[in-house]
Amino acid sequence: MPELDLINLDKKKVGTVPLSPDVFDVKVREHLVKEYVSLQQANRRSGSASTKSCRGDLRGGGKKPWKQKGTGRARVGSIRSPLWRGGLTLFGPTPRSFGFKLSKKSKKIALKSVLTDRVRNNRLRVVETLTLEEPKTKAAVALLKKLELPERTLFVVAEKDNNLELAIRNLPNTDVLSVEGLNVFDLLVHETIVCTPESIKKIEERLN
Repeated sequence: MPELDLINLDKKKVGTVPLSPDVFDVKVREHLVKEYVSLQQANRRSGSASTKSCRGDLRGGGKKPWKQKGTGRARVGSIRSPLWRGGLTLFGPTPRSFGFKLSKKSKKIALKSVLTDRVRNNRLRVVETLTLEEPKTKAAVALLKKLELPERTLFVVAEKDNNLELAIRNLPNTDVLSVEGLNVFDLLVHETIVCTPESIKKIEERLN
């Protein structure tokens, strides 16, 4: 069974935390991780690009510009023809959703794969507590320095912590997530993941 050192805010080891091998020591499925990231990015696309491709979208063009025969010119039914300036657009984009579906099982396997990778590469740390006395950015910066954490750090908490969230929100590359909001994209874009024993337990409950 894998385990990680449990450290306090002075970066001193105060014990160990056992990890469930079903969550933190699985076969890494890279293709499912890629699928999950593609899903998240697709869901973030607005899909609001739109062009006027229907006669009802444009004003005018109700009257035939000239008679069908006898003028020597090409036949035209409307000044809103796609061939004319100011006319309709053929096969242009319309509002749509880029999202697609991924099974719950695949999502869980992708999350387990990334967590396993973070453990194997020493990029997951467990801290005894992450509470801050006051919601100030200075306190969050001091916390990062004490624990010798990089700028791109993700704090995963078991319960909502207003002081921690308010202190960290001004740091551009550092984030706080609850266990319920844990996702593959955020785990990948941050260099180090910091958890508490409580959040480790909740992650195992969610993914088992």
